[in-house]
Formats: sequence, structure tokens, C-alpha cells
Amino acid sequence: MTGRGEDATDQGTAHLPAWVTWQRRPFPDANLILLHGRQPALVDSGFVGHAQETSAWVHARENSLAMVVNTHWHSDHVGGNALLQASGAAVAAGAPDARALARRDPGCCLAEYLDQPVAPYTVDLPLHDGQVLRLGDADWQVVSTPGHTPGHLALWQPEERLLAVGDALSAHDVGWVNLALDGPDAATLALNSLRRLADLDPKVLLPAHGPIPTDPGAAFATALRRAQRLVDDPAGAVRYGARRIFAFALMIRDGVPAAEVESYLLARDWLTDAARQLDRGPEDFAAELVDSMLRSGAIVLRAGRLHAAAEHTPVAAASLRAVPFPRAWPTQGTVNDG
Repeated sequence: MTGRGEDATDQGTAHLPAWVTWQRRPFPDANLILLHGRQPALVDSGFVGHAQETSAWVHARENSLAMVVNTHWHSDHVGGNALLQASGAAVAAGAPDARALARRDPGCCLAEYLDQPVAPYTVDLPLHDGQVLRLGDADWQVVSTPGHTPGHLALWQPEERLLAVGDALSAHDVGWVNLALDGPDAATLALNSLRRLADLDPKVLLPAHGPIPTDPGAAFATALRRAQRLVDDPAGAVRYGARRIFAFALMIRDGVPAAEVESYLLARDWLTDAARQLDRGPEDFAAELVDSMLRSGAIVLRAGRLHAAAEHTPVAAASLRAVPFPRAWPTQGTVNDG
């Protein structure tokens, strides 16, 4: 069967069944996986600044959407949830995320911690390891894959050997880990999660960022090496996470004036935590972060503003200002943890 993947640059779409539509998206959005059938479902929903575009893309291909399944709760994966939920879709996510969202914990989605806005949503279906979901017309197994976040999960379709991996890995990389919030074993958890996924021996990997890998085995080999480095070099893992977070901040804000970068960084809890873990002062680490990313070409200075160099889609500033942090979200009742 010919896949309905729409990015001709991804050779892996040739191996997708007809009931899967794949859309590769640049940052700050996650890729979209639309599963067709009697219960149309979407895996992850992109960044809140592009929620209207996500909704329009989905509804151009399906009259209605039964469910959104989140691999984890970072802003680039859950930003369209609120709009899609308002149009009738249920939201499914890992049970740890579901419990925190039901309580309306201020730390939900790490939105305030990372300074990445997320529109308020609820989780209708908490997911557990080994649970089977009917998505489209196929059964998918929930695979718990903690590491990038404690509640991170993957989705496995054994008949077609399709594996949606979220941020566990991409064609050439692995997700960053937060040793400050999730503990010193977060990198080891991420490595063990990768080993579990590799053991499934998927035919097609569907990552949340970047292209579909043409060789899943090679992608896993690269990811396992990179994940092992994060285990072996905790300081490197901290720096890696800081670079990823700062680049994302620049992407969603169309850069930051160079004169304001230091004050912006020093106001961020993630920067303070990273500096503490490296036994550095926040000012010193902020300067090191900017200097190292400029030298590597990860960020660039243009017209007095620092910008992320990686490909990304602009975000309207008004869409960020209109979104409250979780501490201001409307309250919700308790969730049935299944």
C-alpha cells in the first residue's frame, strides 16, 4: 500500500500504509501523524502559535477527529490540544501528565519553567504502559519511554511495525534530558527507553522532529551512542539541554535583542538550575551559553537581535501574549487514572 505521507523529501513515507498521513514540520512544531479510519486520531499537535494551522490541516483531511494522543507534554507537542479538544477531540496522554494536569499543577507542561506558553487543556484518557488504543482502524500499543520527560511514551503498531517515538530519538539525535528536575538518573532512563524501543525492531520510525529515518537500525545505533554520552557526561547533558531550550526560545520570539539576552536568561529557572548543576554562577553560564552557541553557529546575530540558526517557522507575537501559564488555567476536577 502506498503511504499518504506528504513530504516528498522523506523517503520513509513510501513504507507507510495508506491509512497514515505524515506531515514533517520545522520547529517550533512537532511533526504530525494523522491516522485515518473510523476513529481518526492525531499524534501530537504542534505549538500553540500554529494551532489554527494544525486544526485546518487535520480538518482538510478528516471531517472530525476522535482523539489526540500526546507523546509528552512539552509545548511543541500539545499546543493544538485546546483548539482540537474544543472541536470535539478527546485528548490522551501518559498517566503522570494526566494527574498533574487534572490538579492544574503550576509546573504543567514545564510551560512556565521553559517560558513556552501552552493553551489550557484536559486529558480525557490517561495512558499506561502496555495499554492498547484503537486509533483510526488499527490497534496501537502504548510503550512507556521515560527520559526526555518522566511521562514520555511511544506508540507501537505491531502488524505494520510502525513506531511513533516522540522525542526519544530522531534520524540523527536524541531528546535532551532535565537532570535538575527529573534527577540524575534521567539520562539512564532515556537510554533504557531507547534500548526497549530498539528491541521492537520497527520497520518504520516516526519521530516528532526531522525526517523519517531511511534506516531505523542505523538511527537507533546513532541514538544509543548519543544517549550513552549523556549518561557518561552529565555536564555535557546539562549544556545540551540548555542549548536546546535557548534555541527554542529564540525561535518562538523571532529572536531576542542582544542587549536584553542576559536579563532574559537570568530570569529563567532552567538557566539557574543548569548553572547550579555545573557549579557556575548564572551570569557566567549565561555568557558561556551565548558565546558557545555563537561560535558553533547555532545562533546568529542579525540587526542587533540573536536568532536561532536552525530552520523554523515564525510565530506571531500576539499568539504568545494571549496564552496564560498553567498557574492561571481554569481548574479541573480529578482524573480517573484507569
